[in-house]
Amino acid sequence: QQTTNTVPFSLIQPGSYISEVSVRVDSPLEARGDYLEQVHKRLRQAKEGLMDAVVGELSGEKPVALEEREELLRVGSSITAFGELVLEQDKVMRLQPPKDGRSYVFIPSDYKSFIKRHENSANMWKGLTALFGITGFTLIGGLIHGAINKDKN
Repeated sequence: QQTTNTVPFSLIQPGSYISEVSVRVDSPLEARGDYLEQVHKRLRQAKEGLMDAVVGELSGEKPVALEEREELLRVGSSITAFGELVLEQDKVMRLQPPKDGRSYVFIPSDYKSFIKRHENSANMWKGLTALFGITGFTLIGGLIHGAINKDKN
C-alpha cells in the first residue's frame, strides 16, 4: 500500500520569488526522473493484527516492514522539465504530461547534460552492437571454415 501526498507548485525564473510569468506543474509524480531530494526515511516493523494475518494467509503476502519516505523539491532548485506546455491565462502556463504518449520527464540538471547523457548511452549501445556483431560474424565464419575444411578432408 502506498500513500502519496503532493503539493501543487510553480516554476519561476531563477532569482525571483515573485514573478509575473509562472509555469504551474500538473501531476509531478507522473514524471520520470530523479529530481526529488529524500529528506526522511524510516523503516518500522509491520504491526500484524488478526485481519492482517488472515488476509496474509489468503494472499500469500506477509508484510515484514513499513517504509516511510519523504521526498521534496526544495525552493530554489533548478530542474529541466519535458512535457506539454499549455497557455492558460495571460501570464500563467501549465506543464502537464503529454497527451500523445510521449515521456514526461523532470531532471535536476540542464538540457545539455541531459542530451550528453543520452548521447553517451547511445554510443555505449553502438559499441556493444559492433562488438557483438563482430563476435557473431567471427563465430559463424569459424564454423563455416571448420565445416569446409572437414568436407575437404
